[in-house]
Order: sequence, then structure tokens, then C-alpha cells
Amino acid sequence: MTKKKTAKKRETKKLCEEVLCAGFGGQGIMFMGKLLAQAGLIAGCHVTWMPSYGAEVRGGTAYSMTKISKKDIASPIISRPDILIAMNKPSLDKYFQKLKEGGVLISNKTLVGDVPKRKEVSLVNIPMTEIAAGLGDTRCANMVAVGALVKRSKALSLKNVVSALKYAFRAKEELFLLNKKALEKGYKIR
Repeated sequence: MTKKKTAKKRETKKLCEEVLCAGFGGQGIMFMGKLLAQAGLIAGCHVTWMPSYGAEVRGGTAYSMTKISKKDIASPIISRPDILIAMNKPSLDKYFQKLKEGGVLISNKTLVGDVPKRKEVSLVNIPMTEIAAGLGDTRCANMVAVGALVKRSKALSLKNVVSALKYAFRAKEELFLLNKKALEKGYKIR
């Protein structure tokens, strides 16, 4: 196989990116998934978004599954995500072992603490809640997570996510600016 064919083969492997966002209700888990789906649409991709709420909406467990693909998507279900955002310890405990080999874990160190090591995954454990508090509102911790995700995503650009964020907060300029700052903070984290 020539170098050109090998590069083309590698490129086609990443036609779809699967993201699982998980945490407590009230942490913006559904908003993260919808925002990623909207950014995927802006990028011209096919997307699916599937939310799941616990029995109690605020404070209960919640997760959302978002697929972003260059091709048609047969099912919105994600059993082994490429990227996992774990906003709290119960979510990390529940989904960490489901993360694909070669996947990325983005976790909220403020609520998760230290993360167990897995050689075959990349770990990004950052104090999202503390960073958001430094910006003036802990509720934008989810945007710190999305920024960190975009930095590592092969399907989304920061420009498309900012456009989706602007659309989501089109009537609330102050909220848009705060969340954009949080997104950019997360994006700058290595």
C-alpha cells in the first residue's frame, strides 16, 4: 500500500466522532450535547443528539450522546464513546471503562478528584468548576469542558462551536460572552 493510500485509509477511519457527556442534572449536560450537535450541523456534518435524564432532573444523573459524522448515522446510541466528558465522580465511575481505546477522557477535577490511569486513553483532568468560578459563574463549567473537547476533536472547530453558542444565546449577549470566555479557557488548556 502506498503512503497516499495509507493516509487516505487513516483519514476515513475518523468519519464519525461519538461524544458522551455525563454529570448531575443542572450541570448543563443536555446543553453541551445540543451545542456539539449544532456545531456539527454548522460544519456541514450529519448529527444525532440523544438526551437521558435521571428520575430527578436537577441533581439526578444525566447524560447525552452526540454523534457527528461525514456520513449518514444509522443509530444515535453510543456504547463506546471516542470522547467522554465526566462532570462528576459517579459519571466517571459509570462510563470510564466504556471509553474506546485511543479515546479522550475530559473530567472535572473539582468534583472527580484524581482519575485512574488507562494507558490506551488520553486523560484531561481539569478543575472546571474552579475555572468557571474564576470567571464569575460556576454554571459555565460545562463550557470549559466543551472548550477542552474542541481542542481534541477531529470533527469540530472552535469557530463552529462559537457560532453555535452565539445562536444558542442570540437574545442574551451577556450570557454568550461569559460562556464564550469559559469555552476559550477550556480550549487553551493542554
